[in-house]
Amino acid sequence: MALQERSELDRIARARERYVARGVATPALVVSHAAGALIWDADGKELIDFAGGIGSQNLGHGHPAVLEAIHAQVDRYLHQSFAVGTYEPYVEVCRRLAEISPCRGEDQKSLLLNSGAEGIENAVKIARQATGRPAVVVFERAFHGRTLLTMTMTEKLIYKAGFGPFAPEVYRVPAPYPFRGITSDDAIEALERLFRAEVDPTSVACAVLEPVQGEGGFIPMPPDFPRRLHEVLDRHGILYVDDEVQSGAGRTGKLWAIEHYEGVQPDLVVGGKSLGGGLPLSSVTGRAELMDSASPGTLGGTFGGNPASCAAANAVLELLPGLMPRAAELGEAVRVRLEQIVPPGADVRGLGPMLAIELPDRSPDCATAVLDSARAAGLLLLSCGLDGNVIRLHVPLVIGDDELERALGILAAALRDAA
Repeated sequence: MALQERSELDRIARARERYVARGVATPALVVSHAAGALIWDADGKELIDFAGGIGSQNLGHGHPAVLEAIHAQVDRYLHQSFAVGTYEPYVEVCRRLAEISPCRGEDQKSLLLNSGAEGIENAVKIARQATGRPAVVVFERAFHGRTLLTMTMTEKLIYKAGFGPFAPEVYRVPAPYPFRGITSDDAIEALERLFRAEVDPTSVACAVLEPVQGEGGFIPMPPDFPRRLHEVLDRHGILYVDDEVQSGAGRTGKLWAIEHYEGVQPDLVVGGKSLGGGLPLSSVTGRAELMDSASPGTLGGTFGGNPASCAAANAVLELLPGLMPRAAELGEAVRVRLEQIVPPGADVRGLGPMLAIELPDRSPDCATAVLDSARAAGLLLLSCGLDGNVIRLHVPLVIGDDELERALGILAAALRDAA
């Protein structure tokens, strides 16, 4: 690398150290540009991207249809605020979400916001308004965001240490985790015990569950659990909130991960991340009687459902159904390959192409070594899990076969090196 180029990298690194808050963690990577399944760092090095902006690029970087929609909207106007005036891109996203909603009820409505955490927080607000109840049930290893309420709902100390006191009326129970011996029976029994010992179920507004826990370790719920949970909640008049911020937008080979589970229709579903095609957008969708329980002016925000984000989302929602066969194909191909290359004692799990490897070593050191080795060889990966020992894969649904084969070869070598 030329001295001038190295000096530029050093300049950016020094500026980051000087001006960016220490609490914002970033690996040793300076991104220059991106396209499809690839990103290039400031050295000009090409990397296959299995991080996807933390699951926000299911369609890859810069999909032509998404870019075209954004450019067309930007030429019209950038921002209006839906609290000031109605604009069609917002209404169109809500129409499309109504058509694909996994929730029960015929008439579906939506609210658009900026982030997954904002979506979850507003889903809880809606549930509280609709039921007149204050309490919320969440699950071990959940990640729902970093605002005060969603940080309370999240279970991982790194996101919470020193930030209390936390929001009241949030109760946590185990979620199934077959690799660690926690069954659906165990989780349902714990929920029933919670209702006998800690909180009256008649005071619980909602339970919030990720069908595939994301930051918690890419842990898919067993086939029977969402249905059994739904039955318990219905018995007590508790709303079921489906957190699909990371697992939605086709990530699991279906538009919503909950569609993998028979006999389950949540009351509210929260989308985000890849919904906006790379721009900030989240959604809360549910039947009209729930969504309309909040009075005018009590929901929304200045930038929620920004026109450019909505234009991108409309393009994403147009494209996704046609990509689901490819997503299912990717899921099958990647799972087969992972099972061939993981070390003994590791767990390969997930739904469709939302896959991960939990390494047998419960310390984060081995996973970190795999990530570092893979990045050096041209593959960008992320870890997750309460112990930091899970390697998660956000395979772009638009990836080519050659790029996929190269990426899995790099991962196989990185796993061997770490072992």
